[in-house]
Amino acid sequence: MPPSGGRIAFRMSSLEPVLVPLPFAVDYAPGEGGTLVMVFSSIGHDPDRMPEPEFRQMAVRGGRGALFIRDASRSWANAPEFDSVIRSAQHHAMSRQKVTRIVAMGVSMGAFSALVAASLLPIDAVLAIGPQFSIDPAVLDEPRWRDHAQRIGIFRRPVCPLPARPWICLMHGLADDGVQAMSFPLQRGVDHILFDGITHGRLGPHLKQTGLQGLVDALVTGDRRRLLRIAIAAGGRRRQLPR
Repeated sequence: MPPSGGRIAFRMSSLEPVLVPLPFAVDYAPGEGGTLVMVFSSIGHDPDRMPEPEFRQMAVRGGRGALFIRDASRSWANAPEFDSVIRSAQHHAMSRQKVTRIVAMGVSMGAFSALVAASLLPIDAVLAIGPQFSIDPAVLDEPRWRDHAQRIGIFRRPVCPLPARPWICLMHGLADDGVQAMSFPLQRGVDHILFDGITHGRLGPHLKQTGLQGLVDALVTGDRRRLLRIAIAAGGRRRQLPR
């Protein structure tokens, strides 16, 4: 439930639904300035309900416009409607505000989806927290994602893309995500931050406690040095050398 009182509560009450087909839902928070934040939700806590919009307060801070994209089928961007849905969402936002910079973010499935979106749209930067390299059992057969993989069935995107255009920051907790993390290739333009001793499920809450808002703000402004400084102060270490 949105918090009561203050500017953030007003912004939350002004979310506009964007007309898209099921199993997706998209909401737009009108913004000022040239930045558009695209937030992709994770699988959520209740498999029988549409996932909730995530990072609502962080995304709209400072009057930023934001799109919140959710997938009730938990398809990891494999649903046939995914491509047209994100293009429709982008078009809706750009019809309402001037957009000069687009950033995308998400956790787990949302992070995977944000990276897929960056391979389809002119996205400038991506913050991907705990993305799976793959949940396709033909690529990596992990018990954690097996039920979801069975429901998806046919994988249009068996592995997570790392598009060359945007600046990408990947973050993984190595306590249980080491295989997924190390399956991502080292690539120019990609900063990969590893957190020893932190699980997949704890990485998001850990970052919220140690500076996630600063990470989002640095992503929005393209301040790579600040983002890396915050991530390292939160206990992360860089997998690759600076660009």
